[in-house]
Amino acid sequence: MFALLLLGATGGCSPRTYIAQRVANVLSSGGEIFSTDDDPDLVREAAPFALKAEEYVLSQEPAHRGLLASLSRGFTQYASAFVLQDALEERDRERADAGTDRAKRLLLRAKEYGMRGLEAAHPGFGNRLPADPKAAAAMTGKEDVPLLFWTAASWSLSISLSGVDPHMLADLPRCESLMRRALALQENYDHGAIHEYFVAFEGGRPEAMGGSLDEAKRHFERAMELGGGRKISPLVTFAETVSVRTQDRQEFLGLLSRALAFDARGEAPEFRLANLLAQRKARWLMGRVDELFLE
Repeated sequence: MFALLLLGATGGCSPRTYIAQRVANVLSSGGEIFSTDDDPDLVREAAPFALKAEEYVLSQEPAHRGLLASLSRGFTQYASAFVLQDALEERDRERADAGTDRAKRLLLRAKEYGMRGLEAAHPGFGNRLPADPKAAAAMTGKEDVPLLFWTAASWSLSISLSGVDPHMLADLPRCESLMRRALALQENYDHGAIHEYFVAFEGGRPEAMGGSLDEAKRHFERAMELGGGRKISPLVTFAETVSVRTQDRQEFLGLLSRALAFDARGEAPEFRLANLLAQRKARWLMGRVDELFLE
């Protein structure tokens, strides 16, 4: 009887399909569970299981855009916050290289999920992007901003881990087009996350390659404004990119001290995990100050 009622209520689709859709909807909207957690190690241990559960449900609902966006976000965050940071802090060169390589593979998986989501919404997007990145990005709308952001973020970071690989470097303009489209559509996405991306993008490249310290500073100020002083990661990003590039040791130490002084567990619960992870990185950078600055 229950099965018959379910079939009627879902317009004739099978109970299995209906359940898969409902589970996909729940999983793809569950990021807040991790974002408010005050135990990064617990999240580190739970994240792989959550991601594999999402991948299983995706196999039943392969075009679910919410799930594709969630997987792109989840693999990017897990790879950058845990796998890559562990590799950066690792003193054994062989283990560090293995960790970096794993992080790159996870980031490319995140990028592929994002591309699948954009292709599902806009057939032909994937074929158009290599030839005309701006035209491909123009196919998207505000509802695509999460996919645009996480696709570009994961792709860019994987490129940064590829050294001077010309094939990977050739993809950078495509990442930029996706992120600039996201900025134009919703500049306040995730309380300034797009502006923070451009802090690193503009500040981490020399002017000969299109970088701009002035633009990096402008994006930093806007990221801080949109975060309302409750999100400290822009402080760490600016210190790591711009302050190191300009060899401004005092600015570097001042920004990281501000980040470390923030009450990450007591303030801004919606950013609790992100702030705790930003403080972990700030402490690591503080410990490397003599390596990063010549004087």
